[in-house]
Amino acid sequence: MTDLKITLIRSVAHRLPQQRKIVKALGLGRVDSTVVLPDNAATRGALLKIAHLISVEEINK
Repeated sequence: MTDLKITLIRSVAHRLPQQRKIVKALGLGRVDSTVVLPDNAATRGALLKIAHLISVEEINK
């Protein structure tokens, strides 16, 4: 099973409100904050909407 390490690399200031909500819902706060989430369809869908703001790395358990 794999997890995804997601890091916010760009600010959400001056972004669309929906993109800000997605970033907050994923648990990301400030630039360079990182979270580890399960690799599933819901997570992947959210990441596609904010792909220009984040970097994603796969982690094998």
